[in-house]
Order: sequence, then C-alpha cells, then structure tokens
Amino acid sequence: MTYSGDRILLSSQREGQVSRFRKWVFLVVPLLAVLFQAYVPTFFPKLNFVEMPFLVVVYFAIMRRNQISGLTVGALVGLAQDSLAKSPLGMFGIVNTLVGYFAASVGVRLDVEHAFIRLLLGFFFYLFHQFLYWVMSRALLGHQLTFDLPGTAVLGLLNAVVGVALFHMLDKLKERA
Repeated sequence: MTYSGDRILLSSQREGQVSRFRKWVFLVVPLLAVLFQAYVPTFFPKLNFVEMPFLVVVYFAIMRRNQISGLTVGALVGLAQDSLAKSPLGMFGIVNTLVGYFAASVGVRLDVEHAFIRLLLGFFFYLFHQFLYWVMSRALLGHQLTFDLPGTAVLGLLNAVVGVALFHMLDKLKERA
C-alpha cells in the first residue's frame, strides 16, 4: 500500500477517483430504499433493524467523494424517509444530511473499495446516525429517550454486514470508464 498526498490507505490512483452512476440510479435506488424502510418491516418484522435509506446515503456519499453531493443525497433521502415515517418531518433529513457530509469527507481520505473498510464505516456511521437522532430528539423535540449503546452496537454491526452486501450489489450499477 502506498500513501499519496493527503489520502490514507489508497493503493492506486483508480481508487481515488469519483465513482460515476447513471442518473436513474440516483433516483431509483434511494426511492427503493425509502419504500423498503416504510413497507417491508410491516410484512417481515424481523427486518425492522435494517436502515436501508441510511445505507444508501453512506454508499453514495463515500463513492462520490464529494461533500456537497453527500449533503444533497442525505437531505433528499432523509426528507423522503421522513415523509413516510412516523417521526416528525425533518429529523431524518437533518441526521442523514450530516451523515452524508461526514461519509463523503471520509470517502475522500480512505480507500472505500475494500469490504473491511466498508464494514467499519457502516458500523461507525450507524452509531453516529443513531447518536445524532438521539441528540436531535432530546434537543429539538424534548423527548426523553435513552441511548442503549450495547443494543445500538449490535444493530450497527448487523446493518454494517447488510451494508457490505448492499454496497457490493450497488457497485455493479457504476458506469464503466
């Protein structure tokens, strides 16, 4: 592995490039993720732990390697998720916007093509997502929620494993250069 400039753990020039997707991918994949989150747990309650919109935001943010793109994807997916969720409008929008920004910032620095890095990022950003949602619920809504760190860590690991599989499938939608 070589270290080049400000990037950490990038082993080749190809891995530092921005991934390109067709326009329909940016529309269809987040829409399917939001619909998955809204409707699949009603039919399959055991899949309630999967945060599909969050995973899509992280994927597009780390692969595009652009903070503005990460902000935009996070905001749009978060607001779409809010429109179908039982939470107040804007909660997922704010949280996913911040997650998208920070995931894009990390995507600039790390080689995000490796499954282990993706697993770690999925786990870390899930904890970050849940913590931000907890803070926003307490600060903005006055809800006295408890933050269950061990339970959140287990769910973070499960979402990270689902994320690695999802990221592998979404890699097949990238445009070839």
